[in-house]
Amino acid sequence: MAIDYTKRPTTPPPAAAPPPAAGGGAPVSLSKVTLTKSAPRVSLSKTGGTGGVLTVNLNWSARPPAAPDKPRGGFLAKLAAAATAPAKGIDLDLGCLYELADGRKGVIQALGGAFGSLDEAPWIALDGDDRSGSVTGGETMSVNLGRPGRFKRVLIFAMIYEGVPNWGAADGVVTLTPVGGPQIEVTLDATEASARICAVAQLTDNGGELEVQREVQYVNGGQSVLDKMYGWGMQWAPGRK
Repeated sequence: MAIDYTKRPTTPPPAAAPPPAAGGGAPVSLSKVTLTKSAPRVSLSKTGGTGGVLTVNLNWSARPPAAPDKPRGGFLAKLAAAATAPAKGIDLDLGCLYELADGRKGVIQALGGAFGSLDEAPWIALDGDDRSGSVTGGETMSVNLGRPGRFKRVLIFAMIYEGVPNWGAADGVVTLTPVGGPQIEVTLDATEASARICAVAQLTDNGGELEVQREVQYVNGGQSVLDKMYGWGMQWAPGRK
């Protein structure tokens, strides 16, 4: 029997249901990547984060102490209250060690006024110095990735400049925001009581591929100790803001 293809069903078939997400959950958001010990690395080249200006933001809670109650009693009571008064809030600084592709090395930090430049070598600039932790935006450093092959490596670090060394109380978070791709977040989640410097993350050029590697290594000492730990080989002298 012949088949008449001009006839159409009076009721259209139901549309096919979309396939379920893998694992049965919601789709994974790529707006932010958090680097951890188990997943410490991300490629800027593969996520569209190369070119333009990469911003690096450090934010923390200074946790200023509450004002103590007015001491009552005589001289001994006032002396005891002064001895137990809480310390000042924590002042964190953002900085980096850099090594350019041509071998030049240096440091970007508020200490010594080494704020750098975004438009000429070293193509890294620190925007300012938040002495209190109360500024909503924290501290921000910019890295000019407008031309490929400028950098060999950039080691981002945070330093407790004032206040008792207590990274747990600081609640520090460093966020890297490239021109494209997801933000990259590194949490300073250790509680090394005596360390004043934390090596946060390292930006490296591996054969033309830019990668960000989580470090979160706490350093008992100054920048010279950090330098030695990562083999920078620079000469250091005391400095101040």
